[in-house]
Amino acid sequence: MLLRMRIALPDRPGSLAQVTKVLGVAGADITQVIVLDRGAGVAVDDITVFCPDGTPRQALVKSLEGVDGVRVEGIWTTREAPGTYPELEILKYITTAGDRALTTLVDSLPVLFSADWAATTAENRVLYASWRAPQELAIPDTVPTRPTAMTLDEGLHVIHAPLPPLAIALLLARSEGPAFHRLEVHRLTRILEIFLSLPATERSVARQLRK
Repeated sequence: MLLRMRIALPDRPGSLAQVTKVLGVAGADITQVIVLDRGAGVAVDDITVFCPDGTPRQALVKSLEGVDGVRVEGIWTTREAPGTYPELEILKYITTAGDRALTTLVDSLPVLFSADWAATTAENRVLYASWRAPQELAIPDTVPTRPTAMTLDEGLHVIHAPLPPLAIALLLARSEGPAFHRLEVHRLTRILEIFLSLPATERSVARQLRK
């Protein structure tokens, strides 16, 4: 199984090597490392690992936090294949999806962001939701002016993003792992900017509003 870990560690030579050693002893193969933040002597990395099915996550966390200065901020499952450029593939599909452009985007975002589900809303009703979305969605009362990461009362991490020209909003949700990082918010913002520039976007939204 693929797991993603968000780890804070000392920003000094040898720290990542110690983390790598601990993961190797646990039988986890590192497939990708993404540096999210560096500053004040601390680095924050997202590390994707392949682990045998049934690997106890808490044992991994305990082993990692046994390394001096290491803190595990979250560990969760991911479906995003490391080393690929999924945004490019998804945007290619969206450009040819016609009236299905919006639903293609919503179905793709959970994979791109190692999230659970995504949905579009208008006036507190759901227009379309990806297949893992719950029947009853917790929709924030107020739509922010720009894509914003937040944690809802029940502990669900979301990015709530307005799509101003279309009078709808998008929710991207993750129940496992840490809150969405600012770089993830920026990544989603760029994807939405491209989506809004596509000719088929308004037609695909109009199709959902008619349902």
